[in-house]
Amino acid sequence: MAPLRFSANLSWLFPELSGFPARLRAAGSSGFEAAEIGWAYAEPPEALARAAREAGLRIVLINTPPGAWHVPDRDRVGQCGRSRELRPILSAGDREKGENGLGAVPGRQAAFREGLEQAVLYAKALGCSRIHLMAGRVPKGADRAAVRGEMEIVFLENLRHAAEVLAQENLVGLLEPINTRITDPGYFLDTPQQAAAILQKVGRPNLQLQMDLFHWQIMDGNLTGNVREFLPIVDEGYRGFVGCEYQPRGEGGLSLAPGQVLWRDSVRQGLSSSAWAEMPRALLPSGNTVEGLSWLRAYWELRGRPQAGQ
Repeated sequence: MAPLRFSANLSWLFPELSGFPARLRAAGSSGFEAAEIGWAYAEPPEALARAAREAGLRIVLINTPPGAWHVPDRDRVGQCGRSRELRPILSAGDREKGENGLGAVPGRQAAFREGLEQAVLYAKALGCSRIHLMAGRVPKGADRAAVRGEMEIVFLENLRHAAEVLAQENLVGLLEPINTRITDPGYFLDTPQQAAAILQKVGRPNLQLQMDLFHWQIMDGNLTGNVREFLPIVDEGYRGFVGCEYQPRGEGGLSLAPGQVLWRDSVRQGLSSSAWAEMPRALLPSGNTVEGLSWLRAYWELRGRPQAGQ
C-alpha cells in the first residue's frame, strides 16, 4: 500500500504563528503537500493563494463561515474577480458566542447563503474543489429532540440550494459529522448515520460525506463496520484520518496501525489511493508544532513519501 498523503489542518496546527500565510509557509517547510484552512476569511484570498503557491501546498478543503460576519471596504480587500465583492471578517468571539456554522440553524438561511457565496469565492481563488458545509449548533436553550425535525428541514433546504450553486462552479460540498461527546456538545450533525440519511434525502451527487475517523470513533466506535457501510457516499478525494503510534493520544484515540488497515481496505474497495489524510486537531501537537510532528517524520522515514500518481 502506498504511504498516506497528509494534509495539515491549519485552523489547529501551528497556533504559535499569527495568520494563515505564516502557517502555510510553516506547513510547507514541515513537509506537508496539502493543507486545510477551516475559517480563512480574515485574510484576503489572494494573499492565501500566494502563500500556498510559495509553500508548494495544495488547499484541499475550506469551511463555510461559522457565523456572524461583516463586509469591509472593497479598497481594503482588493479585487476577487466576481461582480459582488464580499469579504466576511470573522471576529474571534463568533464561535464562542454560540455559532459554529449555519446550515441547519432556523432563521439563518439568508446568512448561510451569503456565507456560501463567500466560500465559493475563496475556493475558486485557492484552487480548492471542496467546501465543508457546516451544519451549526442546536439553538441555545432548545431541546435537541424537539427542534431536530425543524433543523433538518432547514438543512435540507440549504443543502439543495448549495448543491446547485456548487454544481455551477464544479465544486463538491461535504458534510462532516462532529462528535457531541467531546468536541462540540451542541452540534446538530453528529453521526455518519444522520449525515447519510440527510444526503439520501437531498439526492445530489456533488454533496458527499466527509469521513473523519476521530469523530466516528468517539460517537460509535464501530469503525470497520461504519467505514464499510458508508464508503459509497464518502468523498474520494478528502478523508479525515486520526491516530498515530508515534505520539501519545488523548480521549478517543486510534493508533496508526488500525487506521492504516481501514485505509488499505478502503483503497481495495475502489477508493482513490491519492486521497488526503487530514492532520486534524485530534493530533494537535503540544507546544511547538514542528517539534510535535516528530511522529510524522518517523512515519515518513518508515514508509517513505508518496510519489506522484500514488
